[in-house]
Amino acid sequence: FFGGVLRPPETRPDESGAPASASARVSIEARDDCYHYVARIVRGVRIGPSPDWLQERLEASDIRAINNVVDATNLVLLELGQPLHAFDLDLLRQQKIIVRPAEKGEKLTTLDGEERELDPSMLMIADGEGVVALAGIMGGADSEIHDGTTNVLLESAHFDALSVRRTSRRLGMHTEASHRFERGTDPEMAATACDRAAALIAELTGGQVCRGRIDVYPRPWDPREMEFSVAELSA
Repeated sequence: FFGGVLRPPETRPDESGAPASASARVSIEARDDCYHYVARIVRGVRIGPSPDWLQERLEASDIRAINNVVDATNLVLLELGQPLHAFDLDLLRQQKIIVRPAEKGEKLTTLDGEERELDPSMLMIADGEGVVALAGIMGGADSEIHDGTTNVLLESAHFDALSVRRTSRRLGMHTEASHRFERGTDPEMAATACDRAAALIAELTGGQVCRGRIDVYPRPWDPREMEFSVAELSA
């Protein structure tokens, strides 16, 4: 449209070492609320400030720079419209990810420092022992990326818009991620965005991306085709 050349970001990370599936396991129990969950493992990262170019791009979009891992996920959010979340892999108990409804009485302290009381209408991300994130909204403080993080589990998923909206409103939380999920995201973008973010994190932190993805897709998207006339549409 502008007469330029489209330059999509490079999405294929260099891979090495053991397969990602040897480092963590993912299961989806709430299949009506989570259609697709992709994870990548990046090992040997060094946490620090992002380069100036990345900080400036985020700040121009009114997103605060935090560190090189989190900033990479936020850049990909802006590039591809897919929210992502980075967990400290070593803080995930039993190295498990379970997508499930909250249990009655469960609580989670989110990244903003607030303790949230949960109920079974809310979709959660849990590890082997308890809740670690509000699905599609915000991560928990107990598994966040910090200065001593060396191994990262990167989440890229497709969550049901109504499920995210319901939890967001009930808890009074509105985030960059929830805004996207509430309006509907592309379920086919999860893997592409995860690859892009993993490659960027490796570049910024000196880490190494493990071979392959952990890709759980219980409800593959069935695209629909439709025919229409451009001439009639423009009339």
